Amino acid sequence: MTISEASGGRALRDWTRVPWRIYADDKNWVPHLRQDVAKVFDPARNKLLQAREDRKAGAIKRWVLYDDAGRAAGRIAAFIDPKTAWTDSQQPTGGCGFFECINDQRAANLLFDTARNWLQGQGLEAMDGPVNLGERNMFWGLLIHNFTDPPIYGTNYNPPYYVELFEAYGFRIYFKQLFFKREATTDVQPIFHRKYEQFRNDPEMEVRDVRNMSAEQLAENFRTVLNAAWVDHENFKPMPKEVALKTIKQMKPVMDPRIVVFVYHRKKPIAFFVNLPELNQIFRYVDGNLNWMGKLKFLWHKWKGTATTMTGIVFGVVKEWQGKGVEGVMIVHLSKWLIRTGRYHDTVLTWIGDFNPKMLRVCENLGATNYRTMATYRYLFDRSKPFERLPIIGKGND
Repeated sequence: MTISEASGGRALRDWTRVPWRIYADDKNWVPHLRQDVAKVFDPARNKLLQAREDRKAGAIKRWVLYDDAGRAAGRIAAFIDPKTAWTDSQQPTGGCGFFECINDQRAANLLFDTARNWLQGQGLEAMDGPVNLGERNMFWGLLIHNFTDPPIYGTNYNPPYYVELFEAYGFRIYFKQLFFKREATTDVQPIFHRKYEQFRNDPEMEVRDVRNMSAEQLAENFRTVLNAAWVDHENFKPMPKEVALKTIKQMKPVMDPRIVVFVYHRKKPIAFFVNLPELNQIFRYVDGNLNWMGKLKFLWHKWKGTATTMTGIVFGVVKEWQGKGVEGVMIVHLSKWLIRTGRYHDTVLTWIGDFNPKMLRVCENLGATNYRTMATYRYLFDRSKPFERLPIIGKGND
């Protein structure tokens, strides 16, 4: 077996096509969009690869593995996130991701060794994987439970044997990522309805979707809640105005404003529940390429209403309102519309870490079921160092 850096030409084309070999007979697999993957590696579009006054640029490399017959049999990428690599509480930590491999431990070890050796050469002492050089909502984690449901948009999907490949190499679970699902037309518990009525009858409170809301207003409301809700999370930095607006404008073409809900107190946003139609129910028809033909297919299926599942991509409540039932209020507001119209059949809540017990309890109280689990693994280069899992949020303070 041989391994080559995939910086261009044939090696890069082979790196891109490896998944089509691995999943050739897997009817559940939905390929990531090539355009989404390309953004991660493009310094013009991935700001983590750009230097700033307060930090140096991140770095990223990718490699493709060839078997003895000269066929592409695996791939991997390694990267340094300039925001987090040197601020980890345990040790300087890089990442590896976009891992795909035939069922061969030797092949996997060669890929992992290549990523590890490059990261060590950059001064890192550990690597997380499979992760992304970007936000955790995309290309993050290894599937460890439920290999029978198709993946939701942006999430990783892999054969069961990948778990053995990672763990036999020495990776250990750093945290688990739990996905929840509930039937969209199933009503929630009476306690949430009582809280909803209290809010609805309070003149200082308002619960609404975002129909007729401008992108600018939506972006400002979104970042106001986000910045106040995530203030205690490790390495969190407030979202700037321009980033929020760019995020909302990117979501607009696929957004259904009827399933994005905000709560306001005295006209100030205090919570949001952002849902999108499950895009992979449409993207499964474009074969991983949103070119002009893929875009036409997307528009057709969007108009047709092909997506019958909606995905909750982000849920936020400002700190002082957490634990006061606001989450349930948003769910009731949305459930009333879903039950009345029947537009969506299921709701999937994108992953919540096992380090966030408060949000896990919210999902359980809403009658949602943990139907799929992924894991973020960590590998310490010094095998004699003690391994520590990601700390639980609020542990010792509740």
